[in-house]
Amino acid sequence: MSNTIALVDDDQNILTSVTMALEAEGFDVRTYKDGEEALRGLNQRPVDLAVLDIKMPRLDGMELLQKLRKTSSLPVIFLTSKDDEVDEVLGLRMGADDYIRKPFSQRLLIERIRALLRRQDLAQEETNPSSQAAMVRGELMLDGARHLCTWKGKSVPLTVTEFLILRELASRPGHVKNRDRLMDAAYGDAVYVDDRTIDSHIKRVRRKFKMVDEPFNEIETLYGIGYRYREPS
Repeated sequence: MSNTIALVDDDQNILTSVTMALEAEGFDVRTYKDGEEALRGLNQRPVDLAVLDIKMPRLDGMELLQKLRKTSSLPVIFLTSKDDEVDEVLGLRMGADDYIRKPFSQRLLIERIRALLRRQDLAQEETNPSSQAAMVRGELMLDGARHLCTWKGKSVPLTVTEFLILRELASRPGHVKNRDRLMDAAYGDAVYVDDRTIDSHIKRVRRKFKMVDEPFNEIETLYGIGYRYREPS
């Protein structure tokens, strides 16, 4: 079964050309010209992944993502302006999984989409019944089969990327994981992202846990080295 991609952009040329490229690769594509139209469509007919432009009329990509994240962990790739680093950092902090700068290569976009869909499959662990057992680390529980994370019995909604990063950290409490290791766990070795991307994801994971439990401090930063998950006491 082919994956369905939502493409949201107010540039008709991008909608047309990217749709043709994605369909040639076997994807089903639904296009939307602004955030409000996309929000209605995605609520009515869910998709497997969304590609969102940031700057759009009526409801921009940031606002759309914020509304989507209230009810969904849908994988999201942002399309950002060429040199607008602020957009990239804000997007990641708000829960985007990846971003691509305009103007972009359609081949690069397709590779990023495939990589993110593979990461989603990995997080869910649907193809390996023997690994369906949930990971438990003290008060933390990670269930890949159901894409479920709980802390002290309360649900913590994580994106695909956040889930994979946390699982890599929690797999060996007390062991330091450098950013390269976390990048490989979350993105695979075929996709390059910079250090800031991982740092932004970590900050968002911490923020989500603190919303559930303010004293949460299980993820430690070792400046210049990386991160580690605190060993359960």
